[in-house]
Amino acid sequence: MKATSLLEKQHRKVESLFKQLESGRSDPAPVLAELANELAAHMAIEQETFYPAVQQIKEDVILESFEEHAIAELALKRLLSTSPDDLSFKARVTTLKELIQHHVEEEEKELFPAVEKAVDEKRLSELGRSMKAEFEQRLAEGYETLLPAGYKKTSADQASRAIHESHANGAARA
Repeated sequence: MKATSLLEKQHRKVESLFKQLESGRSDPAPVLAELANELAAHMAIEQETFYPAVQQIKEDVILESFEEHAIAELALKRLLSTSPDDLSFKARVTTLKELIQHHVEEEEKELFPAVEKAVDEKRLSELGRSMKAEFEQRLAEGYETLLPAGYKKTSADQASRAIHESHANGAARA
């Protein structure tokens, strides 16, 4: 499966989990935990594998994506710390969902088409296989492991710092 197709499939899964959470027909705790695990694992493979592999194609979109991940992660942490009985729970679900929808729309309409145009099918499939294996590993680790504690540090900050450093080192060598 192509890397972009894998990410789109994961986007649909997250959308489905949001619908379940918003419906109120089931216990929100396990749905929220699954959503947190899916989002944390998805963001990890984008930040650590996909974005570095395609950063030269749409660097402005990649930089914005890191920022969107950081904001979404903060919204996710706030949601996870909120009881489903709290009056703000539904508002926090809606806010996180809207952040994710915006991010998904930009990736699927702007980034993925550019990546598919610039990267050959074989490379996209290799990247997809690697990302699928990494996703399964990250999913097994769980969001508690993947999301840094506190509100001052996000996994997006850590991953984007690594890209900036490699970019700076490359510029210094040139």
